[in-house]
Amino acid sequence: MNEAEWKKLHTELQDKRVVLVAVSKTKPVADVLEVYSLGQRDFGENYVQELVEKQPQLPTDIRWHYIGHLQSNKVKYIASFVHLIHAVDSFKLLQEINKQAAKNDRVIDVLLQIHVAEEETKFGLDEKEIIELLEYYEAQKEQLANVRICGIMGMATNTDDVNKIQADFKRIFAVYKNIAQSYFIGKGYFSTCSMGMSGDYELAVEEGSTMVRIGSLIFGNRQ
Repeated sequence: MNEAEWKKLHTELQDKRVVLVAVSKTKPVADVLEVYSLGQRDFGENYVQELVEKQPQLPTDIRWHYIGHLQSNKVKYIASFVHLIHAVDSFKLLQEINKQAAKNDRVIDVLLQIHVAEEETKFGLDEKEIIELLEYYEAQKEQLANVRICGIMGMATNTDDVNKIQADFKRIFAVYKNIAQSYFIGKGYFSTCSMGMSGDYELAVEEGSTMVRIGSLIFGNRQ
């Protein structure tokens, strides 16, 4: 993506108050720096080892988003610097993030991952499980002072059926609004509905997304 294309995309999303996360997984540091030089500051990575290797080589004002499936035993490696963890899919993981955040004397922002897609390979919680997790969270909130739930993240089914993709996004956004009104009234930090990638971000934004994760559109296809 050249500078003019990036500016067009960035402006389009900024006008709609949507945060653009440039997904830099598998891309070399030089490619990240090139996009950084255009003004991009939010970057997303899927693998802990790759993120840990890249982070010290790149500018300190980058906001690193961990967007992949995160194992509890890997949290400690990113806890000192990660800006937002997108894919919390268990109460155990929430507790571990809190523990490692406390060790680093910081509060880590997270999103709960909802699973609505029809593929079994995608991680996440169903609507009932999200409510159960939030009930646990409410009951133990005082012991979880170093983690902050800021919204939800979800992916649509991988299909060419636009109506199905749109229906998935509508469902994710409905869950986001329901949680906001049931558990986070008056909490301005609960404001992120992360959905939409390179192939479907425009539909996601139409359905209420406040954050999109775009990789191939910015960096080109992965090798």
